[in-house]
Amino acid sequence: MDVAAAYQYCEQVTTAQARNFSYGIKLLPPPKRRALSAVYAFARRIDDIGDGTLPAADKLTALAQAREAVQGLAGGQPPASDPVLIALDDASRRFPIPVAAFGEIVDGCVADVKGTSYATFDELLHYCRCVAGSVGRLSLGVFGADDQAVAAPLADALGVALQLTNILRDIREDYQNGRVYLPTEDLRRFGCSLDGPGAAQRDQQVEPLAKLVGFEAERARTWYATGMRLLPMLDRRSAASAGAMAGIYRRLLERIAAAPAEVLKGRLSLSTGEKVSVAIRCLAGMTIRPRPNRALPGAERQP
Repeated sequence: MDVAAAYQYCEQVTTAQARNFSYGIKLLPPPKRRALSAVYAFARRIDDIGDGTLPAADKLTALAQAREAVQGLAGGQPPASDPVLIALDDASRRFPIPVAAFGEIVDGCVADVKGTSYATFDELLHYCRCVAGSVGRLSLGVFGADDQAVAAPLADALGVALQLTNILRDIREDYQNGRVYLPTEDLRRFGCSLDGPGAAQRDQQVEPLAKLVGFEAERARTWYATGMRLLPMLDRRSAASAGAMAGIYRRLLERIAAAPAEVLKGRLSLSTGEKVSVAIRCLAGMTIRPRPNRALPGAERQP
């Protein structure tokens, strides 16, 4: 497969599967759009392994193979006939993409497969940085910034903010699949329990869980506030792209914060029209600005 066809494949994957990210990716000029589509396509492949239906042992084997592929690219080994790896290899030669960061995504997915739980927020933070902060840093390699040393932690923080939003959005679905990402220390703080079947839907659990969701939403806001400082460091099209991705998730977070008990009933989402509106505003230079923080006990940890 030639490089053009490989990129086309990655863009098709992005359009079909990146339900929120695709709106931002489409705002980039063609070279950056193709490169970020390649980044997304491989990150999605890793994520799909972790969330798929294979037995755990087979998932771990597939994740190990993904790690080997990443190491091969980082070491300059030419990819075979895999369109995603062909595109990613070309993109990494054109842009300073830290390809080794894909290994962190693999680490996070391995934790998912093994059913890792998180006693403290700091432990959850490490997971978020693996699966999402890494994507922020990979994306920054495509966006570009004059001062990478300053920009990279901000890209990481934005990824953490998006992942915390995902965790709140998917509480019910993850619980039904045997996964609890909320830190044990926070569950105890609010008198919550997710032990046993149907725990999240028990009447006595709804109010404390809703308060916990509100607390975690406030914590996510602090990470958005930090991460959004990245945008002025990017060129206009890259800032619009990153702003659209973050803006869509930020608006989703505010919907969750406004009705925290709703995430216990099912996944909340934005309409296509709302996502398009955010993207258009960002392209026009009207980047969504985060609300001032209202600090809560324990929500003040900054990147």
